[in-house]
Amino acid sequence: MIATQPTREMKVTDPYFKHFERFEKTRSTDGPGWLFPMRKAGLMRFAETGFPTLRDEDWRYTNVAPLASLPFKPVFDSASGFPEARSIRPWPLAQSIGCRLVFVNGCLSPDLSLIPDRNGGVKIKNLKAALREDPDFLHAHFSRYAGNGDNSFAALNTAFFQDGAFIHAPAGSGLTEPILLVFLSTATDGGNTSHPRNLIIAEKGSRLAVFECYYSVNDAVYFTNAVTEVVVGDAARLEHGKFQDESSAAFHMASMHAHLADRCDFRSHSVATGARLSRNNIRIKLDGEGSDCILNGLYLTKGDQLCDHHMIVEHAKPHCNSHEYFNGILDGRSRGVFHGRIFVRPEAQKTDAKQTNKNLLLSDDAAANTKPQLEIYADDVKCTHGATVGQLNDESIFYLRARGIPLETARRMLIHAFAGEIIERIQCESVRNELDRLIWERLEQNPQVAAK
Repeated sequence: MIATQPTREMKVTDPYFKHFERFEKTRSTDGPGWLFPMRKAGLMRFAETGFPTLRDEDWRYTNVAPLASLPFKPVFDSASGFPEARSIRPWPLAQSIGCRLVFVNGCLSPDLSLIPDRNGGVKIKNLKAALREDPDFLHAHFSRYAGNGDNSFAALNTAFFQDGAFIHAPAGSGLTEPILLVFLSTATDGGNTSHPRNLIIAEKGSRLAVFECYYSVNDAVYFTNAVTEVVVGDAARLEHGKFQDESSAAFHMASMHAHLADRCDFRSHSVATGARLSRNNIRIKLDGEGSDCILNGLYLTKGDQLCDHHMIVEHAKPHCNSHEYFNGILDGRSRGVFHGRIFVRPEAQKTDAKQTNKNLLLSDDAAANTKPQLEIYADDVKCTHGATVGQLNDESIFYLRARGIPLETARRMLIHAFAGEIIERIQCESVRNELDRLIWERLEQNPQVAAK
C-alpha cells in the first residue's frame, strides 16, 4: 500500500492517493511485475510536483487552477459507456482510414476497432495486451522517453493509465496506409478522467504513419491526460499526427516524447480545435547524426478557449535539421500560447534549426503569447526563430481587391491560405484531404472570416 501523506504539499493530492489505493487493490496483478512499482513512482512524483502554477516559468501563460479544482474521477470500468459501432461515423477520419484502434474512456473497444489481416509485419495492438504478451520488450522502452521528470501530468498518466496503443514496426517493415488511433470520451460527470498511453516504435529502415484523434460524445467537463512515446530508428520514416476536437468544456493535457536515431525522418502534426483548455508538451531529442524533424501545428480557438503548445527540440548530435511551423487563428476572447525552445548541445555542430510561430487575430479580444527561444552551445550552426501576432495584412487585402476580388472573398482567401500552409505539409493524402475539408468548414462557419 502507498504510505500516508503527511506533508502539507501532498494534501492537495490526497484524493489521488485514495483512488490509487483502490486501483492498487483491484489492478495490482494486471501487467508485469515491474509495472506497478513504476506506477507508484509516478504517483509519488506527481505528489512532489503537484499542479503547475503561474509562478512556474513554463506555465506563466496557462492557468490550470480550474482543472486542479475538478473532482478527480478516474474511469476504472472499461466496460462502461461504450457507444454502438455506428457512433464513430460522425467523427472525421474514423471511416476514411481502414486500420484503426478505437478507445473509449481510455480503454480499447474491440467492436469499434478494425485491424486488417495483413499489416506488413507491423504489430498493432492495445498496450494492455502488449504488456501481457511481451513484457520484456516493453520494459526496455516504456516510460524511458517520457519519464516523469518535471511533468506532473505525465507522472499522473504513468500512475493511472489503463490502456492505449502499441505500434511496433520491426526493421525493414512498413505500411503504406496510415494507422488511426481514435480516443472517444463518453463522460457525463464533471471530473471524469482518462489517461491514454501510447508507445510507437519504428525500427531501422521501417515506414509508418500514425494519427491520433480525440473526440467527445457529450459536451461535458472532463479531463483527458494523454502520453505518447515515439522511437524512430536508423533510417526510419515516421509521420505522426494528432487531431484534438474535444468538448468545449473539456480539459486536455498531452505529452509527446520522441527519440530520433541516425538519418531518420520524423514529421509530427498537431491540429487543435477543441477543449476549453488544451496543452501539448512536445519533446524531441535528435540523438543520431543526419536526422530530419518537422513539427507542424495549427490551432483554431474561439470563445474562452486556451490552446498551449510547449516544445523543446534537443539537438544532441551533428548534421541534424529541425523545422517548426505553428499557426494560430484566434477569435472571441480566446488565447493561444506558443513556447518553443531549440537546445543545441556543444557536439551538435552543423545543426540547421528553424522555429516560426504566426498568430492571426480575428477579434479585438483575442490574444496570443509567443516565446520562441534558442539555446546554443555549438559554434557552427544555422538557427533562426520568429513570431508574429496581428490581424489580416491590409496590403494583401488591397492586392487582391485591386485585381477585382471582393473584400469578403479576399478575407476568406487569406485566412484559408494561412491555415492551408500548415495542412499541406501533411504527407498522408487521405488525412490531409479530410482535415483540409474540416478546417475549411470550421472557418466558413465563423462569421468573422468574412467580416468587413
